[in-house]
Amino acid sequence: MLRKVKIENGLIQGLPAADPKITSFKGVPFAAPPVGQNRWRAPQPASDWEGTLLAYEFAPISMQATPGVNKDDFYSREWHVDPDIPMAEDNLYLNVWTPASSEDEKLPVYVWIFGGAFQYGYTAEMEFDGERLARRGAVVVTLNYRLNSFGFLAHPELTAEAPDAPTNFGLLDQRAGIEWVKRNIAAFGGDPENITVGGQSAGGASVMHQLTAPQNDPLFHKAVVLSGMFKNVYGNSGIPGSGRTLSQVEEEGVKFFDFLGVASLAEARELDGEYLRQKALEYEKFWGPVIDKQFVMGDVFKLFLENKRLMVPVMLGRTSSEFFSVPDVSSLDEFEKMARETFGSDADDYLNLCRFESGNLEDVKERASVSTIEYAIRVAGQANSDSGSDTPLYYYNFDPEIPGWDNPGTFHSADLWFFFETLAKAWRPFTGKHYDLARQMSNYLGNFISSGDPNGDDATGEAMPTWEPYTSDSPYGMVFGDQAEFVKEEPDALMDFLVRMYFKND
Repeated sequence: MLRKVKIENGLIQGLPAADPKITSFKGVPFAAPPVGQNRWRAPQPASDWEGTLLAYEFAPISMQATPGVNKDDFYSREWHVDPDIPMAEDNLYLNVWTPASSEDEKLPVYVWIFGGAFQYGYTAEMEFDGERLARRGAVVVTLNYRLNSFGFLAHPELTAEAPDAPTNFGLLDQRAGIEWVKRNIAAFGGDPENITVGGQSAGGASVMHQLTAPQNDPLFHKAVVLSGMFKNVYGNSGIPGSGRTLSQVEEEGVKFFDFLGVASLAEARELDGEYLRQKALEYEKFWGPVIDKQFVMGDVFKLFLENKRLMVPVMLGRTSSEFFSVPDVSSLDEFEKMARETFGSDADDYLNLCRFESGNLEDVKERASVSTIEYAIRVAGQANSDSGSDTPLYYYNFDPEIPGWDNPGTFHSADLWFFFETLAKAWRPFTGKHYDLARQMSNYLGNFISSGDPNGDDATGEAMPTWEPYTSDSPYGMVFGDQAEFVKEEPDALMDFLVRMYFKND
C-alpha cells in the first residue's frame, strides 16, 4: 500500500483507512495559508517542508457559522453535529483516499467539492468519506475552499490590486486544488489524464463554474453535478444571491468595510480572523459567485446551454422533494397576469394545463409548481441535443423512502449518503434495501468516474439496469427508488410545455 508518498512540496505519511487496502491522507496543503496579505487574494503556492508531514487528521474547516450549535436544526442532526470541530482561516487543505499499491497504477481520480450555499460546509462531514469509492478503484480527493465573505468579497481596492482575480476566491481555491491534483495525483497512483470533478448543491454549482470558466488546457475530463443545476421557471436562475456583477458586489464590499470600521483594504487585512467571522455573521449578507468577467464570465446555466464549457460527459440529477418553482402570486388575477406576461400568446395553453378554470388558487399553484432542477436539466438536455453534441448527459432522480421519525422525504442532500455509500454513519434506521441501493448508486458513480459511462456489473456479477444518456428523443433518466430502475417515461405535459417555451422565449 502507498502509505508514504512524495509530492511537490515534500513527503507525506498516510494511514490505513477502515479497510486497510485503502490509504487516507488528510490535511494536505495545496496552497499557502490565505491569511494576512493573502486574505482576499487568489491562492498562492504552498511552501515546501522538511521531513515527513503526518497527514493523519482533517485540517480546520473554513470560517463559517459554528456547526452543530442548534440541535433543532435539520442538518445539525444529520451531519453538522460537532460544534467543537476546529475552524481557522488557514484552511486550504485537501484529503486523498487511494487504493493503489504503487505509483504507476494510473487509477481514475474523483475530485469532490462540498456544498453549503457557499456559506458553510467542510470536507470532514461524515457523509463525504472517500473510502467506499476508493474501494471501487478510484483515487478520491476532497478539497476545501474559502466561503462567505472570506471567499467572495469584492471591493474597488481589490479590483485595483488584482484586476485579473478581483473576487471569487473560493472558486479560485477549487481551481487551485484541481491543478494540484493534476500535478501531484500520480504520486498516489492516480491518472492525471482521467480526472472527474463532482459536487452537490453549491458544490454542484461550483462544478458548473469550473466547467464554464476560461480554460487553457482541460483540467478534468468528466463532471458530476448533484442538485447543482438550477433554473427557476418563475424567476432568476442560480443559488440565491449568486450571479451578481462585480460592480454590485464592490458596492456591497464598501458597505461591509464601513460596517467593520476600516477605511482601507490594508486595515481590513490586519483584522483578526475570528473578529471578521463574527462581524460577517452579524452583517447577514449572502456572499457567492460574482460575474467578474475573469473567472465567472456570465450566467453559468446559459453558458452551459451554449456549449461554452468543457465538452465532457456529465452526470447530473436531483432528489424528488427539493427546490420547486412556484408562482409568487396571491390571487387568481395575479396568476393570470403572470401567465400572460410570461407566455404571451401561449398563455391560454399554460392556464389550461394548470386548470385555471377550477377557480381554486392553491390547486392551480400546486399544478403550476415544477422541480427547479428537473426543469434546468431538461432544458440543458434539449440544448445539448439541438446543438448536435454527442457529449453524453446522464440524468437521475433520487426517490427512495427515507426512514426516520421526522418523515423527511427525499430531502436536499439525502443522496449523498448513497453515492458515497456511507449510510452506516447516519443516525437514520436504514435497512437492507437502502444498502442495496447505495451499493448500486456508488457503483454507477464509480463506473462514471472510471470511463464516463455509469453502466457495468454489480458486485453480484449481474449487470445493473442500463442507464442511457438523456437526449431530446429519449428524455429519460435513472430513478433511484427502492431500487435502481431506468424509467422510459415522457415528461408531463406542463414540463414539456415549459421546456418548449424556454427556447421559444429565450
